[in-house]
Formats: sequence, structure tokens, C-alpha cells
Amino acid sequence: MKIYTSDYLYYGKNRLDITVKGQDILGQYFAPSWRMVKDFKSGKITEDEYIKKYDKILNSITKPVWRKLYDLDDVVLVCFCKKGNFCHRILLAKRIVQDKMGEYLGEI
Repeated sequence: MKIYTSDYLYYGKNRLDITVKGQDILGQYFAPSWRMVKDFKSGKITEDEYIKKYDKILNSITKPVWRKLYDLDDVVLVCFCKKGNFCHRILLAKRIVQDKMGEYLGEI
């Protein structure tokens, strides 16, 4: 599996929207909660706290859902964060690499 990341404006065929507003059924499993987004943007939680909360979301995802993601040949994980900012799309890409299920090839 080849993994790329991009901002929300990417619209290629391998796009997977992982935003809390997302309409991709698979992508919705990998979205942060509204509370996490609001708390992070307002400074109520730190990056480390956000990472812990996002890890809890990822750890709660069932094996069949992970399998659907891992079965993709290539994917571009998209969200609203600007390139270079702290972002859950990078956290998810790193998790996939950590699980030895793909290769992260960066932002496009």
C-alpha cells in the first residue's frame, strides 16, 4: 500500500476524506471527534493530548475496517489542515507504516 497525504482540495481517484465532516464511509472511522478538533483549535488540549485521544480512536477501530483500508493499493488521506501543520492525517499515515501495512510517500 502506498500512502500519501494532502489537504482537502486534492480530488484524485484515491482520495480518502478522514475529516469529521467527511462523507467517505471508510474515512469516517478515521476522523477525529468534533470535541478533539474544537479543543485543539482553542488550545484546551496540547498536541500530545490530541495524539492520545486520536490513538484511542484508532485503537477502537475493528480489524475488518482496518483490513478495508489496508486492502487499498494506494490512498491519499485528506483533511483540512494546511501542509506542514500538526495533523491527524500524518498520525494515521505513521500508524499504517508502524503496522507494516504500507509505505508513506509524503504530501502531494
